[in-house]
Amino acid sequence: MNADLILFNGQFHTVDRENPRASAVAISEGRFVAVGTDAEAMALRGSGTQVIDLKGRCVIPGLNDSHLHLIRGGLNYNLELRWEGVPSVVDALRMLKEQADRTPTPQWVRVVGGWNEFQFAEKRMPTLEELNQAAPDTPVFVLHLYDRALLNRAALRVAGYTRNTPNPPGGEIVRDANGEPTGMLVARPNAMILYSTLAKGPKLPLEYQVNSTRQFMRELNRLGLTSAIDAGGGFQNYPDDYQVIEQLAKDQQLTIRIAYNLFTQKPKEELTDFKNWTSSVTLHQGDDYLRHNGAGEMLVFSAADFEDFLEPRPDLPQTMEDELEPVVRHLVEQRWPFRLHATYNESISRMLDVFEKVNRDIPFNGLPWFFDHAETITPQNIERVRALGGGIAIQDRMAFQGEYFVERYGAKAAEATPPIKRMLAEGVPVGAGTDATRVSSYNPWTSLYWMVSGRTVGGLELHAEGLSRQTALELFTHGSAWFSSEQGKKGMIKVGQLADVAALSADFFSVDEEAIKWIESVLTVVGGKVVYAAGDFEKLGPASVPVLPDWSPVVKVPGHWRPTSPMQAQVHHCSGPCGVHAHSHEKARLSNAPVSDFAGFWGAFGCSCFAF
Repeated sequence: MNADLILFNGQFHTVDRENPRASAVAISEGRFVAVGTDAEAMALRGSGTQVIDLKGRCVIPGLNDSHLHLIRGGLNYNLELRWEGVPSVVDALRMLKEQADRTPTPQWVRVVGGWNEFQFAEKRMPTLEELNQAAPDTPVFVLHLYDRALLNRAALRVAGYTRNTPNPPGGEIVRDANGEPTGMLVARPNAMILYSTLAKGPKLPLEYQVNSTRQFMRELNRLGLTSAIDAGGGFQNYPDDYQVIEQLAKDQQLTIRIAYNLFTQKPKEELTDFKNWTSSVTLHQGDDYLRHNGAGEMLVFSAADFEDFLEPRPDLPQTMEDELEPVVRHLVEQRWPFRLHATYNESISRMLDVFEKVNRDIPFNGLPWFFDHAETITPQNIERVRALGGGIAIQDRMAFQGEYFVERYGAKAAEATPPIKRMLAEGVPVGAGTDATRVSSYNPWTSLYWMVSGRTVGGLELHAEGLSRQTALELFTHGSAWFSSEQGKKGMIKVGQLADVAALSADFFSVDEEAIKWIESVLTVVGGKVVYAAGDFEKLGPASVPVLPDWSPVVKVPGHWRPTSPMQAQVHHCSGPCGVHAHSHEKARLSNAPVSDFAGFWGAFGCSCFAF
């Protein structure tokens, strides 16, 4: 056998406990055929073998996000200005103003998820007046988690919100003393007002949606992601909104492997949706790049407990059990795997009652099913999940909402939210993910940082002892494979498995915890083919595709914020009342430069607000 690709002189962390380390791999027909020493891999070298010297890089299995809204996110990626990792409100507003100046009528500037107020040095959100100053004429929609959205005056006009617009069910249009909308929308208790307002903005034409999805996948490849389980989403209808991803799969242009779940779209008609889909869609139809994965994360609208920790825990309606049971019964009868969004233990208890009732009549008998999120699940309910053969897909929402959770429920409660160690101790399958793009960032390294450090993106320590780096990596690779019924097929660097790997910019296992946030891939391989390359390996990767349209935010801000120097990557902020924040921000404003550029200046005077 001659290999198609050999990667050697690396530090491979295989996530295979029988063979945990290697220096080289050989790949043939998209799968690993040798994992071991340089000599063992080179023995399969032929005249047509591509050989890449990894120069001692740390190499891991390609990351697999167990809960990512990739299909919906891809359709809109080129429309969105991302604030992931941006260090200050000053920087964020500067980026917004620059984009507003470039955005043609009737398009909007949209900042949709992946950030929170605590990541900024100022520890606050931008104000409505600041948005209006930055963009007086271009509509601006800024989504903050699933609790609020900010609209400037231009966006209020085009969205049609006036003093006569009534509050929709489950949401509030905040008004001033005269009854006029201020531009603040509040989700109370659910995010439908945020969804529906965002849907009022113009969409990209099909050609640009294709380009947008390719740009999003390239950004995910840059971060070492090679697989994702798509959790559906609001305003994502099947099959209409799946045309782009299916076309890319047909044209062999997917660089992320996608397993997709079908998410019901019609309140009170959920069972009809699933009956239609189970009769027209074959379970697991597709291939290793795009395949169907079952139902969820929404099964019925009455069983959705949105995670807005600024608001009290919502009680699910009394009709929930009667509406959920026939859907679950149908899915089990059809042997369709399912997933269900569940934030609070109180919701999970009621949902498990339904599952156990169905199981008594129609045994689950190994059917894969799982909860998403499960932040406050108790040990008793973890045992019930295990008894029914279920799993739990955890996400890093606490990294973005931990401060709100602590304020409402206390620091002690946050120490095991979600209780990942207890889940693992009970033997429940656990997979890691982000729940991007509208709440958390899509950056897997933000999630890995949270799991390892126990800290939020704003620096709040939720628990003193996080997961080991090895365990965190297992959850984001081998662990997530269970959730698409692909365990044994991917998630490890192991002979016979799909050849997906990422060579990293830094050694995940040895760098300082704070540096984990800034790791990215310098060489990403999917199915034995290089899909992304940077730095020393740049010439080995495919050329980037020009961004369409040319005014897209991605042209200027291609994804997650990246520090321009090692010093910026190490900056962190304290809450000390020394005034440095104000000084730095004023200097930044006057010079139109990022606030982080001035951190070192003030740090030289002994201030602890910026430490290097």
